[in-house]
Amino acid sequence: MRYADLHKQSITDPDGFWMAQAQAIDWVRAPSKALFDDKAPLYEWFRDGLVNTCWNALDRHVEAGRGDQVAVIHDSPVTNSITRLTFAEMRDQVAIFAGALAAKGVGKGDRVIIYMPMVPEALMAMLACGRLGAIHSVVFGGFAAHELAVRIDDAQPKCVIAGSCGIEPGRVVAYKPLLDGALAEATHKPEFCVILQREALAADLMTGRDHAWSDFIDGATPAECVPVEGTHPAYVLYTSGTTGQPKGVIRHTGGHLVALQWSMKNIYDVDPGDVFWAASDVGWVVGHSYICYAPLIAGNTTIVFEGKPVGTPDAGTFWRVISEHKVKSFFTAPTAFRAVKREDPKGEFVPEYDLSCLKTVYLAGERADTDTIIWAQEQLKVPVVDHWWQTETGWAIAANPMGYEPQPVKLGSPAVAMPGYDIKVLDEGGHPVPAGQLGAITLKLPLPPGTLPGLWNAEARFRKSYLEQFPGYYATGDAGYIDEDGYVYIMARTDDVINVAGHRLSTGAMEEVLAGHPDVAECAVIGVADELKGQLPMGFLCLNSGSDRDPKEVVAECVRRVRDQIGPVAAFKLALVVDRLPKTRSGKILRATMANIADGKSYKVPATIDDPVILEEIGEALTGLGYPKS
Repeated sequence: MRYADLHKQSITDPDGFWMAQAQAIDWVRAPSKALFDDKAPLYEWFRDGLVNTCWNALDRHVEAGRGDQVAVIHDSPVTNSITRLTFAEMRDQVAIFAGALAAKGVGKGDRVIIYMPMVPEALMAMLACGRLGAIHSVVFGGFAAHELAVRIDDAQPKCVIAGSCGIEPGRVVAYKPLLDGALAEATHKPEFCVILQREALAADLMTGRDHAWSDFIDGATPAECVPVEGTHPAYVLYTSGTTGQPKGVIRHTGGHLVALQWSMKNIYDVDPGDVFWAASDVGWVVGHSYICYAPLIAGNTTIVFEGKPVGTPDAGTFWRVISEHKVKSFFTAPTAFRAVKREDPKGEFVPEYDLSCLKTVYLAGERADTDTIIWAQEQLKVPVVDHWWQTETGWAIAANPMGYEPQPVKLGSPAVAMPGYDIKVLDEGGHPVPAGQLGAITLKLPLPPGTLPGLWNAEARFRKSYLEQFPGYYATGDAGYIDEDGYVYIMARTDDVINVAGHRLSTGAMEEVLAGHPDVAECAVIGVADELKGQLPMGFLCLNSGSDRDPKEVVAECVRRVRDQIGPVAAFKLALVVDRLPKTRSGKILRATMANIADGKSYKVPATIDDPVILEEIGEALTGLGYPKS
């Protein structure tokens, strides 16, 4: 069946389509049907099935005779160590840790906060929760105490599992003082904590409350897998909310398993036994879906990487990991490639490694600019495939089905809708717009399995955030268009579409033009307030390492590029060269925060920011241009 027909079937017969895909999962009790719509517009998948995530990720592979296959490779350039764990070893260690949790009263439906660095024990903690039917909520290791406290109060966990520290290039980040600060601030008090003591920095433990991981599991009885309903929450993952209060995205167990299993072969083109690497963090949705769960569910070897794209030790670290571990499919964020490109624009590290194992590279997390994709394709000599999804969806909305029927690549597009996603572009009144016209990108309900059924203890907020703006649709918050071939183009967050003298313009389109300048390593465009035109675009440019060009010349050339390629209507005249851009730890550029600084509006420093000092640097650069205007 051609992919277009497969997708059509998923939209016209969702129940039949997803029941067929569900056969790839081991069920304790098979569901009677896939889609339950009796609570529409709140939909559920596989509600009456019984299943266990940990069994599908570990035990079933051991039972099938593949226990000796490596399941997890921990590659840590910051500790100069590599560890390999087989499926059998993972199952045994997870079962013992789950048994220790069960002995302390953790069971089905209990919440567990996980606050860990990139170590195998982070995956063990997640899978141990799944083994028991407990609901985990992973918080990015090193998150500020206040933000951790907010999540503790919302999730009300029975316990917290944490590392003693995280290791960054050149520094050790103590986690335990942050955890202690969060527990002191939080109204809810977990019953106990489990601390993984790392050699780089051991933590002080509070007698009675805190338990060292090694002591905690000593003598524990391995736990069996607990069957849970298809709609039982596997986890809650907090994503930033516009009000400052984080939103707890719920992931139901059955749909999560089915969607992720389907994606590994059909999107990422890996078979059981292949090595798959998502260079992300377990604190983000990519880490949940494609470091921990999907690769293991599909019987792949997954890599847990504790390092950075540059500086651990150099801009060749990605290629070293791919070569050494025989990675077939590699998934990272465009910002990571831009960091590598900035340090090594000519790709001089690439020939040092044998990358013949690598078949495809996948990009997600933000818009992948054409220049970065072309650079990566030229260096790696493999397809570089953009795809688009969100924390809320848990897996790709639009992608190229490389393992089913690869589609022609169109630079600038994450390709076509994945099964179950009925993508529609609407105007502000909720009416469909013609092909090629910019509008709000929405998903016609129901969303497919694996996507969020709601927010933790916040149904009203879920409806308001996602369902009320366009009744019958899920509002993605992204703006873009669909071309005549059905290819999706994500141009900006809805908030990043600026209005210049009545013209709705995409900042993403301007960034695409700026990124094409040979001296520009990375860029961002924001809208700043203007009395005459309402808004004007302003560009921020980071130059390639080693560039000796006069910044004023580069700015002038960039202004001409936008005028030539987008037109005078863009009114693009403001740009400045900066050393770096403010980003979240996952690599998203903080455009809205930058716009607030330029407009003189108050703003909250996001909890996920990589380095708050950058905002001060941006403020100083804007002051030099006369912003904010009085």
